Amino acid sequence: MTDKSVAPALIGIQDKPLLWQAGAIVAGTLFLAASSYVEVPMVPVPVTMQTLAVTLIGAVYGWRLGTLTVIAWLMEAALGMPVLSGGAAGAHHFVGPTAGYLFAFPLVAALTGWLAERGWNGNRPALAFLSMVFGNATCLALGALWLAIAIGLEDAFTFGVLPFLIGGLLKSVLGAALLYVLARRQSAKR
Repeated sequence: MTDKSVAPALIGIQDKPLLWQAGAIVAGTLFLAASSYVEVPMVPVPVTMQTLAVTLIGAVYGWRLGTLTVIAWLMEAALGMPVLSGGAAGAHHFVGPTAGYLFAFPLVAALTGWLAERGWNGNRPALAFLSMVFGNATCLALGALWLAIAIGLEDAFTFGVLPFLIGGLLKSVLGAALLYVLARRQSAKR
């Protein structure tokens, strides 16, 4: 990297051999799948821990590997693996009411990863929190825009954004705290 303002991802995965990176992608998709099973059913969009997982994967893996990991997870879902909310699977989810959120996930991982590489990480918890907030806001905005096609903008905001604001803030706090702990552990290893 020639830009000195760009820091490596939290655990330096991008510097590992390709086989190690592939293993990290598999581990990340498993983490995302597990986060999908932690849900509060709501209509038309359930509350899950997916956004926390996506933002953490971006921040820990970096924007490139984080984005690839989320895309791999989405491909697993499209191929019929039960990795979406509550074990859902299939390509039809990519045209349903939650499709906008699903399509937002790679962008969210890229955003939080890009910000983490620029110091918005566990070494600076307040910035890590803001990174998580921006990631959650991006997901909600893109998800609601897609949802608005089906139910209108006002209802999309009412049912696709408002119920998730408090949860998004709580997940952002939790994400920043986890990044802080990981950063401290990494510093202790050096």
